[in-house]
Order: sequence, then structure tokens, then C-alpha cells
Amino acid sequence: MISLIKSSFAETQQVLTRFLAEDKNLGKVHLLSEKIAETIKNGKKVISCGNGGSMCDAMHFAEELTGRFRNDRIALPAIAISDSSHITCTGNDYGFDHIFSRYIEGVGQDGDLLLGISTSGNSPNIIKAVETASKKNMFTVALLGKDGGKIRDMVDLPIVVPAQTSDRIQEIHIKIIHIAIEATENILFS
Repeated sequence: MISLIKSSFAETQQVLTRFLAEDKNLGKVHLLSEKIAETIKNGKKVISCGNGGSMCDAMHFAEELTGRFRNDRIALPAIAISDSSHITCTGNDYGFDHIFSRYIEGVGQDGDLLLGISTSGNSPNIIKAVETASKKNMFTVALLGKDGGKIRDMVDLPIVVPAQTSDRIQEIHIKIIHIAIEATENILFS
């Protein structure tokens, strides 16, 4: 069992090493931080979405902005699309593929930022969310895995984790989220 545990940690370390080996990835995380800060400075909001564990990451992202990350500061405008009544209503009436896009249609505004999270890069409801956000002139970002899937070429800023399994991809996604929030706070409050 210890061998399995050590191997899993080593695999995570290898994925992170591959991600960090590409300088463009660091630049993308920096750009994400700048775009979040710019969105907030302009009086707009950040909306995030994902499925399963990626929804948990979208919620974690939003709560770090509205709540507190490392230091006391004002709450920042962020929403994760996670309202179960909205999701079940929309899923029932329009289909699961529309659960995020309908929300963005209702509350998304020109100048807002959408963060979509999809380990495959091919989640139909994230694709529709990106399409709707683009029509509303929102800046679109996606945290992705594998080869980035269809979403990679649809968003303004794709950040792709070079791994094949959702768990390893999500482990790096949460690191990106934390570091982007830390950098955003530094831009806004340093």
C-alpha cells in the first residue's frame, strides 16, 4: 500500500513538473490573474462552472474570492453555477447540456469573466456555456486536461494540464486556482 501511495504522489509531481516545464503555462496563469483583477476593477463579476469534482473546484474558486484567501480584504464578485434548484429545473426543462448556458444567459454581462473547468475539454454543458459567454462578450477561460479537447480552441485563454486522468488533472487545477487567486490579490491589494 505504501508503494501505491508513493507512486501516486510521484505521478502528481511528474504532472506538475510537465506543466511547469512549459513557460507559456506560467504566462497563462499570470494572464488569468490579470484578467480576474481587470474584471473586478471594471465593476464586473467572475462566473465559474464545472461538473462533478470540477464543480467543486468552481465553487472553491468562487468562495476564495467572495470569502477570504490569505488576508482580510473586501469580498470580490464571484459566482459558481451550483444552485441545485437552477440545475435541476434547467436540466429537466431544457436538458443537462444547458444547465450552465441558461444561467449565463440570465446573469452574464458584457465584461464579465467565465471560468469553465473540464478535465476532458469536451463537456457539452461547458461548451454551451462558453458559446453563450462569448455571445455576451465575456472573457472566457478554461481549465482543461488531456489535449484540451474542443474547448481549447473556443476560449480566449485555455490552460491545459498535461495528464490523462481526471484526478491528476484536478490536482493541478486546484493549484492553478489557488495561485491565480494569490496573484489576483497581489494585483488588487498590494
